[in-house]
Amino acid sequence: MSSLARSHPVSTSSLSRPSSSLLAIIHRCDCCDRFTPDRSPLLLHHDKPLRPNPLRTLSVAASLSSSSSSSSSSTETPQMVLKWEEVEVGEPKDGEIRVRNKAIGVNFIDVYFRKGVYSKEMPFTPGMEAVGVVTAVGPGLTGREVGDIVAYAGNPMGSYAEEQILPASVVVPVPSSIDHKIAASIMLKGMTAHMLLCRCFKVEAGHTILVHAAAGGVGSLLCQWANALGATVIGTVSTEEKAAQAAEDGCHHVIVYTKEDFVTRVNEITSGKGVNVVYDSVGKDTFQGSLSCLAFHGYMVSFGQSSGGPDPIPLSDLAPKSLFLTRPSMMHYTQTRDELLAAAGEVFASVAAGILRARVNHVYPLSDAAQVHSDLEARKTSGSIVLVPDS
Repeated sequence: MSSLARSHPVSTSSLSRPSSSLLAIIHRCDCCDRFTPDRSPLLLHHDKPLRPNPLRTLSVAASLSSSSSSSSSSTETPQMVLKWEEVEVGEPKDGEIRVRNKAIGVNFIDVYFRKGVYSKEMPFTPGMEAVGVVTAVGPGLTGREVGDIVAYAGNPMGSYAEEQILPASVVVPVPSSIDHKIAASIMLKGMTAHMLLCRCFKVEAGHTILVHAAAGGVGSLLCQWANALGATVIGTVSTEEKAAQAAEDGCHHVIVYTKEDFVTRVNEITSGKGVNVVYDSVGKDTFQGSLSCLAFHGYMVSFGQSSGGPDPIPLSDLAPKSLFLTRPSMMHYTQTRDELLAAAGEVFASVAAGILRARVNHVYPLSDAAQVHSDLEARKTSGSIVLVPDS
């Protein structure tokens, strides 16, 4: 099967979706050279349909399109496009397996790569988490068989696909008791929560922690797990609806930051003592306030930047309270096979024990990935998001 590119813009409206594949267009900001959806119209267009039952992937690529400000002038605008491609998957080589994806987890890091916040040579297929069935194994490979249900999270990127080739060393078996969508929603987020609570800073009974975006995919798990560990959990959210969810997930004190200042509230809740650790995935909008919320010897764990990268701070800003600052990556904590199996095992065991409950609040067809990114960036989602390959 030859590699055939198809361009199909995705609509953000509720219009009925044609059976052909779809895409979203993202413009580049002229002043900072970053890719952003702020100026980009999300268009509806359909091309000729793909041939029956192709193996398809969603890839991010750069392209040019004409835009005009008047009837007499037009310019070509650089864009990032998320498009369907029909591809030749091939056969697995030594140490590899081929997996047909059943459910694909969506994470904010996918948006970072698509927008160019994190650099990646184009074109590339986004996605860093999926669950699927093994359809082929490389020559001489042991320990994996056709029909196995496996999950992976992290590298290699490329899970926004119906089928993909993976190193056998990066996948873990999924317990039969765990639903495919649950597993796909919790692998990367769950192992991230494990890293944050058990390795970056070991949360124990008696600690007080602050979790930003407490109703988000990782935030929800952090609240549940930290509560089970005996910590007092303070969380920030944007709406009353999300506040109710955070409370259900074990957040003892929920701050709706659109209505009250979270620094003032944390100071009131802790009687001026501050928190032992802040888990901040928001970045620019919350970073300075998060530092102000810390107790002496507190840990500032910055693991995301949904509002943009934090402004630089001098090292001396940490000195008044002897603070610690770290910017961890889950991939660095699961580099060895033993680390990966241990982290995934803790996550699956916690799900089985009822400690963790994955909130799969949104399920979309894989072809609607552009709409998913738009909703995620607009903070229209809560809990976890899963893509399911189109039938």
